[in-house]
Amino acid sequence: MSQDQPIQVADYTISPSHRPFIIAEMSGNHNQSLERALEIVDAVADAGAHALKLQTYTPDTITFNGQSEEFYIRDAKSLWADKNLYKLYQEAYTPWEWHKPIFDHAKKRGMVAFSSPFDTTAVDFLESLDVPLYKIASFENTDHILLKRIAQTGKPVIMSTGVSTVADLDESVKVLRDNGCTDLVLLKCTSTYPATPETTNLLTIPHMRQLFDVPVGLSDHTMGIGAAVAAVALGAVVIEKHVTLRRADGGVDSAFSLEPDELKNLVVETERAFLAMGQVSYTMTPKEQKSLQFKRSLYVVKNIKAGEPFTAENVRSIRPANGLHTRYYDDILGQIASQDIEAGTALRWGLVEKSESDRRSGVKE
Repeated sequence: MSQDQPIQVADYTISPSHRPFIIAEMSGNHNQSLERALEIVDAVADAGAHALKLQTYTPDTITFNGQSEEFYIRDAKSLWADKNLYKLYQEAYTPWEWHKPIFDHAKKRGMVAFSSPFDTTAVDFLESLDVPLYKIASFENTDHILLKRIAQTGKPVIMSTGVSTVADLDESVKVLRDNGCTDLVLLKCTSTYPATPETTNLLTIPHMRQLFDVPVGLSDHTMGIGAAVAAVALGAVVIEKHVTLRRADGGVDSAFSLEPDELKNLVVETERAFLAMGQVSYTMTPKEQKSLQFKRSLYVVKNIKAGEPFTAENVRSIRPANGLHTRYYDDILGQIASQDIEAGTALRWGLVEKSESDRRSGVKE
């Protein structure tokens, strides 16, 4: 496995030489409605997303129904301030019996359908649905029990790197590799909701790619699409974004989720960023070569009689490029016209009278 090794997922190839793989993360934005979930599938498919991702857990597989203070979110700035964890996950989780109809509909719409499992029972369940790859969420990326089970499936793995040190990631990558994971993508991730551009640190992407010798993408919790487009310019091969039908409808993750039109813009603009990267090149394109004639050159701009000198008043640098190169401007000034020259004539050496030294040396016109 290396950073340049292509990873095949269904009909899509993830690699630096392919367009970025766009993952639409539904999360809990279905608002406990299967009908809405299927609407989201259609909306993100219409927007051009390549994959639809769910989260596979129940309140009991992700936490404990505890009522002590440690089971509450007490960050006043959090979107989920003062929520009890168990009740939050009751509100957010995707019923397991919904997975198959959602996956089937996503596949019917041409997308890869997969999920983030949050414990080994979720992996077993997703294996029964034959998912083509797995996503490891940031808060689970140091759960070695889960990592081992996912790696042992032999499927490609995409892992977010939020709330982790370099040492954490090094250990987790080793666990995955030691247990059979050969296709791994890491996602730069800032696990705040929403994240700010100032805390996104996209320059980590090329560094992470070199450090772990794997392809790297972005799990993006910022508002808008600017960070994602910039990430592609820095080599991101995967972009993951939360999606919803309408932020105004509410939902656990709606505040930092893209609406369908925004997702469509994300697909278009990240693809443009990828195409614009190209390669190191200083050669002109064929269209540029056709435009060479519109560069500047030296022209006679006032009528000149034979024997008159060339001056700043009668010779100028203008478009098009049919005359002498502008590098000769200082050499031309003060020289003598060899014949009458009409204004609008491209200046050439044949219109300049040879000096005595030029005649002796046989300088050609």
